[in-house]
Amino acid sequence: MAGAPELPQATLERSHPIAYTEAGAGDIVLLIHGSLCDYRYWRWQIPQLSASYRVVAASLRGCWPRAGTHPDPGYRIATHVEDMIALTDALGDGRPVHVLGHSRGAQIALEFALRAPERCKTLTLADPGFRFTHEAPVEPFYLPAVDLLAQGETDAAAEQFIDTVNGAGTWRKMVGWFKQMVRDNAATLRSQVLEANRPEHLEDIGRIECPVLLLGGADSPARYAARQDQLQAVLPRARREVIRLAAHGMNLANPRAFNRACLAFLGDGA
Repeated sequence: MAGAPELPQATLERSHPIAYTEAGAGDIVLLIHGSLCDYRYWRWQIPQLSASYRVVAASLRGCWPRAGTHPDPGYRIATHVEDMIALTDALGDGRPVHVLGHSRGAQIALEFALRAPERCKTLTLADPGFRFTHEAPVEPFYLPAVDLLAQGETDAAAEQFIDTVNGAGTWRKMVGWFKQMVRDNAATLRSQVLEANRPEHLEDIGRIECPVLLLGGADSPARYAARQDQLQAVLPRARREVIRLAAHGMNLANPRAFNRACLAFLGDGA
């Protein structure tokens, strides 16, 4: 991940401005990042995907470069969905877009497709971690990180979160730009925990009609594959791919395989 390319920044001016980066031309591919990230997370996807599509990667409200004060009760999935719909409507004149979300961003992507199905051309969910309505709420795995943030221990909080989702020792091995991105967004966990158990209805998901791709890291914690098992049960035509040599941060650990899987799916779903 060394030598990461710089990304130009643009802003959609509205009551809550949305910072984003874009490249390429054609149908829009919207990239939605997960926890502790922002549009910089997608720097290894944008160059390759933008050779065939207009790639738009946004920073969610409350994240860098317009990090707010946390905890913030307005930092919510529904608000982020509204923002992403507004962004794609503004940039694409309301035409359908390809929506790809990772981790918490996968829940935003899913709810985008449920709320505005006519605007969603394809849906890609990479390691979604949300619970379903038939499951009991569970204690968020990142509660220790939230406690560390309250004590001003940002790096320790980041290490707890990143190592839990990607494997012990991951934080220590990460390159500088990634660590800085995580530090810039670490405080969002103090808001995210307020909505940690927002559930999704499998019956609603089963009515999704657009093509769906489920992506998982071969070495991701088992809970992510379990999410995909249940999604595939109600979306039997969904394509499923496993990214080898990668855990939860699959698009960074093995970007070639991740990009190849996305491009193959987008081409078939066009």
